[in-house]
Amino acid sequence: MRIRPIVLIPSLITVLGVSMAVLHSQQRSATAVESVAAAPVQADPVQRRYPVVPSDPTSTATLLAEVETALRDPTTPQQQLPDLGHQQQVIYRVLSADVPHSQLVLAALPQRWRSVAERHLAARREFLRMSRGRRPSVLPAWRIIEPEPAEQLISHYKKAEAATGIAWEVLAAVNLVETGMGRIDGVSVANAQGPMQFLPTTWAEAGIGQGDIRDPHDAIQAAARYLVRRGGLQDIRRGLWGYNNSDYYGKAVMLYASLIEEDPSAYTGLYHWEIHFNADTGDLWLPVGYIQRTPISVQDYLRRHPSSRAPQ
Repeated sequence: MRIRPIVLIPSLITVLGVSMAVLHSQQRSATAVESVAAAPVQADPVQRRYPVVPSDPTSTATLLAEVETALRDPTTPQQQLPDLGHQQQVIYRVLSADVPHSQLVLAALPQRWRSVAERHLAARREFLRMSRGRRPSVLPAWRIIEPEPAEQLISHYKKAEAATGIAWEVLAAVNLVETGMGRIDGVSVANAQGPMQFLPTTWAEAGIGQGDIRDPHDAIQAAARYLVRRGGLQDIRRGLWGYNNSDYYGKAVMLYASLIEEDPSAYTGLYHWEIHFNADTGDLWLPVGYIQRTPISVQDYLRRHPSSRAPQ
């Protein structure tokens, strides 16, 4: 779909978190342009705080096990899920950057969660490999919005799977690492657009884009068709290489997909991951409501919104 690496949050980058998780290459963050006219930046998040990760490995392992359990427990109140998912995301982001510490946490985790944690850390580290080098000092011209409801997105993924044969878990993982399940509303430096980050030229190819490039349903269906065209039914890694020309990208997507395939309730945590940006000052949280007309320096943004910085 495009020949450029991205990182989530979730970067992302996505993304994801994601990365994030999301999506944070230096070039993209320095030159991205907005998709909508808006006020300069958002108000600080109300009654929500950047999650804290304990410094003690045993305490971190205990917290992580509690979070993973609660995210999969159908009796957990819905209003608690955003903070639980964000806590999960931040733990993995912190641990991924500190291998010795993460090994101590893994050793202290109950056996039930070790493979889960290992795959989360491996996926995040693939994205870190993609973004090696100087971290950006400029935040992008993005709007961070609420994603469509989780069940609605799942229905889009499963409809695309039924039509094409591309596993819904893979489509969910691509959506996660491209835009945090649609939270990032912006245009990349390469002009990729919408929740699945299509180039308009790719969208216009016969049999790929149908409908609105910015609509989650339409974009997810098109992503499945594109993966088929790039050989994804024969080898999903080959299809993902067509989506983003990086082995790191394909490995990370498949790791996230494997978590959902093994346990569909793992989707709950991933759905609630926030947008984080791996800036030169450290990991920054860009909450829903972030609106930036033009790129802004990290330092200027933090002077206005210090709560986006990780707690010391």
